[in-house]
Amino acid sequence: MLATDVMRSSFATIKPTDTVLNAVQLLLETDQRGLPVIDDAGDLVGVVSEGDFLHRDELGISPPSGNWLESLLGIAENTPERERMRTLRVGTLMSSSPITVGAEASLEDVVAQMDIYDVAQVPVICAGTVVGIVSRRELLAALAIRLRETEKASTGATT
Repeated sequence: MLATDVMRSSFATIKPTDTVLNAVQLLLETDQRGLPVIDDAGDLVGVVSEGDFLHRDELGISPPSGNWLESLLGIAENTPERERMRTLRVGTLMSSSPITVGAEASLEDVVAQMDIYDVAQVPVICAGTVVGIVSRRELLAALAIRLRETEKASTGATT
């Protein structure tokens, strides 16, 4: 099976100039794990995902200061990383180097990319344009279809 066989072809996108509130509302409305961020030319410039909304001051959640992970990652006060957590625009909050797969990628390749980069979904690109999204949900749906087919085949073979 290929990425195009299981991808969600109807999906929401957002612009880097949109507000964080718009992004949050779109995620809630569409049940997507993240939104491709598309510039005015239609190019993919990033992805904003559920994880990008963690540690928001509005929720009263901020990274604990001085913890070992923060030190290891070099996330300190007055750094771009901290500012990214406080932004109100998608363009400064998004991950600017999104992990993508081609339309002809096998599901094995899709899952490998998701595993390697620890992401829950990947945009599917064809001719430089985002044509779909494969998330864990689409992979589970594909698995359910295959399991039903296997069950029907084994049931039909014994009767």
